[in-house]
Amino acid sequence: MAEHKHTIHQHHFGWDNSLEPALEVEPGALVEFEVVDASGGQLSPRSSREDVARLDFGKVNPVSGPVYIKGAQPGDTLEVEILDFGPVSWGWTAIIPGFGLLADEFPDPYLKIWDLSKGRAEFADGIEIPIRPFPGTIGVALPEPGTHSIVPPRQNGGNMDIRHLTRGARLFLPVWVDGALFSVGDTHAAQGDGEVCGTAIEAPMTIALRFRLHKGRRLAEPRYVLPGGMPETDPKGYYVTTGYAPDVYEAARKAVRFQIEHLQEEYGLSREDAYALASVAVDLRISEIVDAPNWLVSAFLPLSILLRLPSLPLRGKLTPVRASGAHQRVAARHKLSRHSASVGKPVVRGPIRISWPE
Repeated sequence: MAEHKHTIHQHHFGWDNSLEPALEVEPGALVEFEVVDASGGQLSPRSSREDVARLDFGKVNPVSGPVYIKGAQPGDTLEVEILDFGPVSWGWTAIIPGFGLLADEFPDPYLKIWDLSKGRAEFADGIEIPIRPFPGTIGVALPEPGTHSIVPPRQNGGNMDIRHLTRGARLFLPVWVDGALFSVGDTHAAQGDGEVCGTAIEAPMTIALRFRLHKGRRLAEPRYVLPGGMPETDPKGYYVTTGYAPDVYEAARKAVRFQIEHLQEEYGLSREDAYALASVAVDLRISEIVDAPNWLVSAFLPLSILLRLPSLPLRGKLTPVRASGAHQRVAARHKLSRHSASVGKPVVRGPIRISWPE
């Protein structure tokens, strides 16, 4: 006999423990949610950057639910297993004025509409993002009364934007009110760790989840378990920029700024396109946080998304040295050129020394 599945169509704006549940289920239930895109339907495949400037922020980041899990009480933990996602046909990435890691440097609206109907996400000719769907916002009601914005993450989960919460992941949420009042939304087709411009590939889709309840297991904040093979490693490696500062936020800004410069210089992207691409593909990582007074953040660009790579991802003078150790050297400025990923790597005889231009 096929397993019974409930489907949720109702959505709401804001965490509010006074909301009537859309559904009540027993622990162990399988529930499918229809998720509206993060604009709340304000953007469509026909939208333009002018529509980004007109967004009503009171209608962004809707979540589907809430679901009342029977028996859930404050002090329990709700386990949410992510089972599957429905098909996705389109999505969008925007630079919204006043929002994002480098908001002060990007004052104008920008919009990229993605055609995802063929199971892939082409950013531009030669740049393709793998589709790895996940919910950006997932959580339970807060204990405090009233309506609370969904935009920031909190102890209830919320807008955490954890891109690894995809198929097979299990999320553990502390329960703060009777029934937990679970909701989910803000589904993404792909995103880099950090979502640096403020949006990912925002896409409407369905998501199937299973709930389990752990009685008396109290958590202060969410935790999660990932299946084997995650986080994944890019098969072609990474180009990484770094940023240091006495403030982690500023270090992250520097690392992303340098990655944007790299994408401009080596791949001919506009600054806005490079920022948007970083948001959907580049992963921020804290590389060092103990050697005061400065902390270090790295920005990882996966090279597999670049179907046509430059021959070398560095600028400078390349000086081939004879393997015999002879003192004769031939110095020449190496001009980077695009070539197909199917073309083999350029052959250089002997080791290479890179002397940076002054």
